[in-house]
Amino acid sequence: MQITLSPQQQEQLQKLTAPFHPDDISWRVTNTTQDKKRGCVIPYGDQRAYTDRLNETFTPAGWTRTYAVTTVSNVTRMKRDKVIQTGKVMVTCVVTIEGLGSHTGVGENWADDENAMTRAEAQAFKRACSCYGLGRYFYDFAEMWVELDQYGKPKSLPTLPNWALPEGVVPINQQARSAQTAPQSAARPAGEVISPDRKQENRKEQERPLDPALTPKIESFRALLGDALYFEVYRAGGTARNARELPHLRAQQWALKQLETLARGVDRVRELAPELQEQVFYRVLDNHNVQSVDKIPSFEVLKGLVRDLQSAARGVAA
Repeated sequence: MQITLSPQQQEQLQKLTAPFHPDDISWRVTNTTQDKKRGCVIPYGDQRAYTDRLNETFTPAGWTRTYAVTTVSNVTRMKRDKVIQTGKVMVTCVVTIEGLGSHTGVGENWADDENAMTRAEAQAFKRACSCYGLGRYFYDFAEMWVELDQYGKPKSLPTLPNWALPEGVVPINQQARSAQTAPQSAARPAGEVISPDRKQENRKEQERPLDPALTPKIESFRALLGDALYFEVYRAGGTARNARELPHLRAQQWALKQLETLARGVDRVRELAPELQEQVFYRVLDNHNVQSVDKIPSFEVLKGLVRDLQSAARGVAA
């Protein structure tokens, strides 16, 4: 039976199939070479981006989702070179859009993962959305291999092709120069008096063109820091949302300096991990509500992690 869609429904489905903004995309390593120096990465969208797209297209009242959960127990598997008894959590999600019907997706995860339910729900929800075309383009990416660091994280991320960018967003090498203001953190302190010569010098600095070589260098920190820390720099610095929107060289240099500082903090966390017993290390992470080192939510949390891990390491040494 062939169903004829109204022009409005066709327009809505077209909105659903549009790619997400690069800021809403993360990357995951799926396979590595035997020497662990290169890995295959795939992009995926944040669950909130899916929800936002549905709300924008149909309003929150125009669609619903329901979940059903089942579990499988007594499953044996290897985890960190140990044999453990665990199970699986399986979630079925049904997404219903008014006038367009319903689609179903299934997600699963190992039960010993403390975030098993959350991850399985997200997977099921996104798979159901893909039946409408939302996020379906992620399945069209070819294999992309990148260099990995000593922690198995990408040293840099692939550049999204034109067909995977939303309308109005262009590749890095075609990005138009922005006329945005300088980062707020680079502004003068309150009450400071700046001479006319200094003002002219600052103006000249802001007018200096972008350094194209710095853009990929800045973007490479996203894989190391995780999205939360990486984008916190832009929120603190001004109106730019990513490296391609930084308005001038001074802004690039400021962002790079902040990212390098954060990277040193993350590196310190990774250095401290082997010095502590596994349960001690993860207890500190749990105390700060941190799921993993690549998901540290803020600079303040990072500082607290380094402080507490260093304190725990000193206790071990004593």
